[in-house]
Amino acid sequence: MSTRARVARRIATAAAVGGGGVSLLGGAAVGLLLTEVRLAKRVVGGSGDIPPRANGRYGAAFAGLSEEPPLRLGFLGDSTAAGQGVRRARETPGALLASGLAAVAERPVSLVNVALPGARSTDLERQVTLLLDAVVPPPEVVVVMIGANDVTHRMPLAESVRLLSEAVRRLRAAGCEVVVGTCPDLGSVEPVYQPLRWLARRASRQLAAAQTIAAVGLGARTVSLGDLLGPEFEARPRELFGPDNFHPSAEGYATAAMAVLPTLCAALGLWPEADERPDARRGEGFLPVAEAAAEAASEGGTEVAAALPDASGRWGRWALLKRRRRRLLEQEHPQREPAAERAE
Repeated sequence: MSTRARVARRIATAAAVGGGGVSLLGGAAVGLLLTEVRLAKRVVGGSGDIPPRANGRYGAAFAGLSEEPPLRLGFLGDSTAAGQGVRRARETPGALLASGLAAVAERPVSLVNVALPGARSTDLERQVTLLLDAVVPPPEVVVVMIGANDVTHRMPLAESVRLLSEAVRRLRAAGCEVVVGTCPDLGSVEPVYQPLRWLARRASRQLAAAQTIAAVGLGARTVSLGDLLGPEFEARPRELFGPDNFHPSAEGYATAAMAVLPTLCAALGLWPEADERPDARRGEGFLPVAEAAAEAASEGGTEVAAALPDASGRWGRWALLKRRRRRLLEQEHPQREPAAERAE
């Protein structure tokens, strides 16, 4: 087992037994980095703007094609899940994924997004309760994007993973499929300098891998956002970061949404069967879950899904790693562009 996999497994194990001692930095390192943190805060913005409200029904053009009711999509998490940094509802990740899901399913999608800017994993319990109270019957699928604020606020990583696990467990018990967009790579934030940049990257990837182990162990799927956003944000920061230098721009959110969409559809059995078979030429296949988690954390757009439960009914010992192709939805459906309409 690789070092990265062992660290991720240790964090996930600590979370499972209620420990919280695995943290981002030791006390000495914190003291050495105070200057870097102050400098970063001067140039990394942070927006107080309220994200556009994207709740509503998407894919109205498909309303007459199916007698089934709209699919129900829930969204939980922090400012990235809420879409902070863009001005139009249709540019938020929730709206983008609702529109994409509607186009693939050829069926309307109702979106309820209860994500909160600035939220840490400590807020997930409240968000899950709010979502399950608001959507009856519960959503068919829920997307969770959380973790960045846990890292920046130095929450013990095991505690962060434990709180995510509790949220996923509640959603799965309610009958929801769950897709977790794991912690993004905070080392890609352009104005952050070394050594803080390196430490932020390491902690982000450690948390993302541990989140994967925990979520897959509960029958959820994960998509790595870290390395997906990292190189692309570093190469094109003016395009993929918003005005505050921290949150994604509209194009950045679209990049992330296109990575999550195939997994979202696969969770509902909507993705083409041929694409569900692992392709060894792309390095896909079954791996011990910790190895799959560590590998996914360093390559964005990588999905990790639980293998079938074993004879005892346990998930998560083995996982399927898939490197999904990111394809523009309008190329797949050139004549069918879903419309969105605000719910009353």
